[in-house]
Amino acid sequence: MGVPAAAVPSWFQRHRRTLFIGSFLVAPVALYLIYVISPYIQAFQISLTDWRGVSGTPNFIGLDNYRRLFDDSVFWKAVTHNAALLVLLPVVTIVLALFFAFLLNVGGAKGTSGIAGSGFYRVVFFFPQVLAVAVVAVLFQQVFRPDGSGMLNGPLMALGVKPIGFLSDPGIAFWSVLGVMVWQAVGFYVVLFSAGLASIPNDMFEAAQIDGAGRISLFFRITLPLLWDTVQVAWVYLGVLALDVFAIVWVMTDQHGGPDFSTTVMAAEIYRNAFQYFRFGYASALGVIMFFFTVGFAILSLRLSRRERIEY
Repeated sequence: MGVPAAAVPSWFQRHRRTLFIGSFLVAPVALYLIYVISPYIQAFQISLTDWRGVSGTPNFIGLDNYRRLFDDSVFWKAVTHNAALLVLLPVVTIVLALFFAFLLNVGGAKGTSGIAGSGFYRVVFFFPQVLAVAVVAVLFQQVFRPDGSGMLNGPLMALGVKPIGFLSDPGIAFWSVLGVMVWQAVGFYVVLFSAGLASIPNDMFEAAQIDGAGRISLFFRITLPLLWDTVQVAWVYLGVLALDVFAIVWVMTDQHGGPDFSTTVMAAEIYRNAFQYFRFGYASALGVIMFFFTVGFAILSLRLSRRERIEY
């Protein structure tokens, strides 16, 4: 039994808005499925093979690549370094950014405006963001040079102090990488937190000062609670950066993650296994593990830091 012809226009009238919106979503959803979801699925498939990038029909080996990961000492070093960055990079960057943003916006003599020259300092803090990550890595290669031409070791050697192996000492190299990452990231979050502080009415700070609140009380009782949503977003972004760090480590450090794998991270091991050792199946398994680490961190962070929104 067919549908009456008169019912067809009526059906289109009732669903006109849905069809209109859907027509605009078809192309973006299709592109997302093809260029984002499809590569993820292919990576999962390749991780179950021993593909070396040349054969058209790789051998299926099941979970052997994942079993190898758990016996790979370099993999565990990379995981340890990513985990350390996952904790230290967000904490150090957010603490410094909140401190500088508070000074630039509420640190003036009256306590409701920024310090003198705050606009200039915002530009200075943000400057590292306009540099490409590879440029930052090359720049700090020169800063950390172990000879007299290094920006740090040069003055030390002129004073008769033994040069420090910032990138050649396994005990120091990781902390040098962390310092560079903080230097590059902190300026963006200073500007981000400054924008959040600018949206807080000055009346709140003035009222708190009349009640006798000092700068520390202003920060912990007004600034931090009202910026909590912004801090939460910053924490997730910095955590993803800590898991996805590659260019700084690959370009700046000795042996692309050395010395003795003291600075290597999962992204560097993915690249090394894929494009130096041509073990694409093993590299894909590393990528799958990194994918679940990143997604798990984002979900866990958003759940643990969830709190009631404060309106003002």
